[in-house]
Amino acid sequence: MADHRQPPKTGALLRAYLLAVRGLGPLLPEYLRRRLKRGKEDPERWREKLGVASLPRPAGPLVWFHAVGLGEVMALRGLITAMGQVRPDLSFLVTSSARSSALAFAANTPARTQHQFLPLDAPGPVARFLTHWQPDLSVWAEQDLWPGLVVATHKRGIPLALINARMNARAFGARARYRSLYTDLYARFAHISAQDADTAQHLLALGAVDVGVTGSLKSGAGPLADQPENRAALVTALAGRKLWCAASSHRADETAAIAAHRKLFAQDPSRLLIIAPRDPARRDDIMAACTLADLSVAVRSEGKMPGPMHAIYLADTFGEMGLWYRLCPVALIGGGFGNTGGHNPWEAAHLGCAVLYGPNVANFTLDYAALHGAGAALEIVGATDLIEALNDPKLTDQAARAKTLADQGMAGMDRLCTTLLALLPHTNNA
Repeated sequence: MADHRQPPKTGALLRAYLLAVRGLGPLLPEYLRRRLKRGKEDPERWREKLGVASLPRPAGPLVWFHAVGLGEVMALRGLITAMGQVRPDLSFLVTSSARSSALAFAANTPARTQHQFLPLDAPGPVARFLTHWQPDLSVWAEQDLWPGLVVATHKRGIPLALINARMNARAFGARARYRSLYTDLYARFAHISAQDADTAQHLLALGAVDVGVTGSLKSGAGPLADQPENRAALVTALAGRKLWCAASSHRADETAAIAAHRKLFAQDPSRLLIIAPRDPARRDDIMAACTLADLSVAVRSEGKMPGPMHAIYLADTFGEMGLWYRLCPVALIGGGFGNTGGHNPWEAAHLGCAVLYGPNVANFTLDYAALHGAGAALEIVGATDLIEALNDPKLTDQAARAKTLADQGMAGMDRLCTTLLALLPHTNNA
């Protein structure tokens, strides 16, 4: 474990980076305004990326978590809940960069937790952010590190932790040429832990020390939020329908799902496919694909409920995956077809939803291997496999095994929770 109180080295690469970002300040507002015009930023909250807070700092000790995207942010929920149960005096700040992560997290926010967008890594935004929030502990998840923020946080005497780190051989290769930069950054962390042994070895090769292996946080994140009123209305509207879901889907996933459902619906019109795309803005593309397959669609964002004639319900919304997993007994988890590398299977598993997945799940290799090895998930290579799986009565048993494994993942939270709480200073901010 690195000692965050000792002054670590600032080598040539890190000095060069910190010098380069000094001149960016005047350019950042215009950069963000251009992104805003392209719909890349939240029009109400874009100034958060300049370090201008949109919320007040809560009184008492504050733990700041950062994760870059949707899946990484959602994985933090179980850990935040566990820490909050042990320390009811704690409040939590979660930062991320992607707009989609903010929308989904808003629907699944743990108690005493606020969200802000991460400030851009330049001295002005960083200083404004840290001065306003004054975190007592900074926890970075997976692999998104910003040198300016790390250095400035450490300089203020705020302990840093890197958790749930994940780095495959390709990512390691991209970083290896900048080894001295990462060595200097990792030296500022009081705790570093990885999802798997390969990642731990990559971190050690980049100069980290004392890297622990804790497994994936995603298996212990706990169930997504429910929407009881919306669920009750859908249960009534969809009574008698046989539901299944394509969850966090991309075009390649939808191609397989729509091809399978075209045959299923022709055989049994009570079948209904719910497509919950990773990016709801792709609605028109998905509707065009359904029309090409001669399948009628009801669109959730238009306030429509599926009628008997509809074969597909397009759930083009954010933050409702807990609703779809509770309604559907089986889900094809998106990202497994094409080059995306798969998405999180544990959210479905926690809610007793049978897990099907495509052949490319490189981002979750260990997770899917654990589920597959326990007979708790099934790999699908095309529409024919998908049809066979959806007609298999054994899916109910498969879903039960997946839920058991997901519940076991919650146990690992306790150990990490204890480690992080030990890093908190004894004196609290007010």
